[in-house]
Amino acid sequence: MRRQREEGWLRRLVPCERPAVRLVCFPHSGGSAIAFEQWADALAPGVELLAVQYPGRGDRFGEELVCDVAELAGHVVRELVGLPMSEHVLFGHSLGALLAYESAVLLRDMGREPEQLCVSACLPPGHLEIRHLHQAPDDEFWDSLCALGGIDPAIAENEELREMLAPALRSDLRAHATYEPASDTKRLSCPVRCYHGIGDPIVEEEQLSGWAKVTTGAFALGVRPGGHFHLSTDPAVLVAEILDVQRGQGYGG
Repeated sequence: MRRQREEGWLRRLVPCERPAVRLVCFPHSGGSAIAFEQWADALAPGVELLAVQYPGRGDRFGEELVCDVAELAGHVVRELVGLPMSEHVLFGHSLGALLAYESAVLLRDMGREPEQLCVSACLPPGHLEIRHLHQAPDDEFWDSLCALGGIDPAIAENEELREMLAPALRSDLRAHATYEPASDTKRLSCPVRCYHGIGDPIVEEEQLSGWAKVTTGAFALGVRPGGHFHLSTDPAVLVAEILDVQRGQGYGG
């Protein structure tokens, strides 16, 4: 059955009439909500799966791009707080990790701090070391993306596809490169889980302990096979861990 086009910033990948918790997923640079469709079969009962659809991709292709993390998060949070009350677990990958963090801060400031913040393949806020990629010449730009494993080399060799995909990719990478948390941002109190893919060429495991500083709550670091895009490696295991299903503490009833 063809899915009806949804408006706005959130896509319901697994709807739930009265969810005990919403798992809200934020894609990587150049990514779209469809990146989390494979998570649907791994959910416990009572969990609604939402994914953010950035402008300029998927069913929002052609919309004006947004290259500011705080602005992106603001749009997402405005939609989240308009939904019926529920606990939220936020998961963000790469650029999405910063968006998830910024969204968690906004929700906290509104009295709706998430149940848990999960971040993946991303240095702590304000610690990005490679800040020039969005400005790199085309060949360097596409070679770097292919090296991360997120772009099929066949796509990078297709001039038409490159021209179509480059604006959103460069916009997202600019958002990542220019993001700095506000100097007066208070620490969260929710648990934070951080995930690292073994062999990630741009994020080293020992750098990720800095995420513990964004919260007064518990912090845990998980290491998984699969490099920068480890999400595609045993996604059911990852989802189960995020929702604590493996330890018998799932949200479903």
